[in-house]
Amino acid sequence: MAPTRHADEGGQLQLIDAASVDEEEECFESIDKLISQGINAGDVRKLQDAGIYTCNGLMMHTKKNLTGIKGLSEAKVDKICEAAEKLLNQGFMTGNDLLLKSVVRITTGSQALDELLGGGIETLCITEAFGEFRSGKTQLAHTLCVSTQLPIHMHGGNGKVAYIDTEGTFRPERIVPIAERFGMDANAVLDNIIYARAYTYEHQYNLLLGLAAKMAEEPFKLLIVDSVIALFRVDFSGRGELAERQQKLAQMLSRLTKIAEEFNVAVYITNQVIADPGGGMFITDPKKPAGGHVLAHAATIRLMLRKGKGEQRVCKIFDAPNLPEGEAVFQVTSGGIMDVKD
Repeated sequence: MAPTRHADEGGQLQLIDAASVDEEEECFESIDKLISQGINAGDVRKLQDAGIYTCNGLMMHTKKNLTGIKGLSEAKVDKICEAAEKLLNQGFMTGNDLLLKSVVRITTGSQALDELLGGGIETLCITEAFGEFRSGKTQLAHTLCVSTQLPIHMHGGNGKVAYIDTEGTFRPERIVPIAERFGMDANAVLDNIIYARAYTYEHQYNLLLGLAAKMAEEPFKLLIVDSVIALFRVDFSGRGELAERQQKLAQMLSRLTKIAEEFNVAVYITNQVIADPGGGMFITDPKKPAGGHVLAHAATIRLMLRKGKGEQRVCKIFDAPNLPEGEAVFQVTSGGIMDVKD
């Protein structure tokens, strides 16, 4: 496992010990452990070829899906699932046990925004930010690329970042001043970001399937998809294709949820808005997030971003199961997302 690198405040490059990362981060059972339960090594390789690298990930697939893997019969799938169940506790747990699960909150770079979010962007769930163009969605994504690599005691995630770009808005040169602001080595920060440009919704989904191999080997803490809906709006057109689009979108969002829970990573997705002319004359801002109910139910925390004065932006909690409604004002600077200066 390659160690995650960051720099101390003096700019001196540091290496986080891979063993300490293992103790802290590894919360899943490798699929290789099935061999000790009597499963053939060739069958384990077939699972890995299908993008399944952990026992947790295996149990997130239906038996119907698993029998679709070439070379796996129903009898083999039953035996594999039985072996995985022995390695995992898939039953109920108490509320206290759940409370002790290691949720990490990653700083956004703005103390006001962190307080609104209860400490930052959470692992184990999907956080969605939607708003018009230039409302700060991608700027927040760039800041999170750096802050995720900070040590836990500095409100970071102590891990790497995966970035799937569907609109061509990721700029590596933007990372450099943000890294300098946090006192980190820019080259080390960029080395810890893996980036992919997606051109179709199918390509986007396949990239997610391929991520499991990387996350099983290295300590990732953040997955960014910017934006989650753009390719679906291009590849499906008109009401005739809406049902199929929503079904494919639901499958991709389900994959994102499983990645978040399987590898204890934070998933940050950006979303576009659509005009809602039927919203009525009394609505001051007739825009709503794209993706409909499918996206609304999949995202755990939904943030609405809008422009403020000058470089200021306003973030409002649109929907969250554990956060009260509220707003926070932050600003976009060369060093990323920061608190508003008086």
